Amino acid sequence: MSNPLAPGSLDGRRALVTGSSRGIGADTVRYFAEAGARVVINFRNKEARAVKLADSIREAGGTAITVGADLTDPASVATMFDTVKAELGGLDILVLNASGGMESGMAADYAMQLNRDAQVNVLTAALPLLGPGSRIVFVTSHQAHFIRTTPTMPEYEPVALSKRAGEDELRALIPSLTEEGIEFVVVSGDMIEGTITATLLERANPGAISARKDAAGKLYNVSEFAAEVASAAVDPVPASHTRYVGDTSDFVPVDDESN
Repeated sequence: MSNPLAPGSLDGRRALVTGSSRGIGADTVRYFAEAGARVVINFRNKEARAVKLADSIREAGGTAITVGADLTDPASVATMFDTVKAELGGLDILVLNASGGMESGMAADYAMQLNRDAQVNVLTAALPLLGPGSRIVFVTSHQAHFIRTTPTMPEYEPVALSKRAGEDELRALIPSLTEEGIEFVVVSGDMIEGTITATLLERANPGAISARKDAAGKLYNVSEFAAEVASAAVDPVPASHTRYVGDTSDFVPVDDESN
């Protein structure tokens, strides 16, 4: 997948992508860096992967730092942004990409902790670093975005409900963000081939991903979806504050502007 952003188009910009040591986050960071942005690679426990990605960006002439943080720990988040402020002075792009809830051995309310509470806390903690003209991108799935109107696979429902809850709380902040000149957009996509979530779903419900692919006609892969996320950071924000990626014909519409 080629970079959707033109070389030099992000010169002077500073971008942080949560959960960016691998997958969609890693490809998004790479697209930003290739376009000239100074990037922050955030990870929870995949430090080696984050360092390898940062090294590859630097070898290509870009600027990258790695910052570990447990997004469900407010103190850890505060330390992350202290580091960003010290290293970069601020942020122009914040991509809320990290999510989860299907991992084994986690607390019963972990999905809500990460997909709702942590998302709001990360955005709030980042506000002092964001100025007029900056952009916040929240990454979600159709299965989560439309969960109130369209049922999803039982194995994914707790994640979907928690991600929609997080989206709702973030959307409630749009008026105050707008007052500060900060733009906000949700990127909603179908199941993404090659992600951890897709792998876990397929393990729990064999055939689920291929069935969804047959229904949708196409599922984006990691690099293709990351290109959409990267583009969402610079393209005009839709009136609904929602950028849909892929087919949505199987999902009952929701009123994004009031939710």
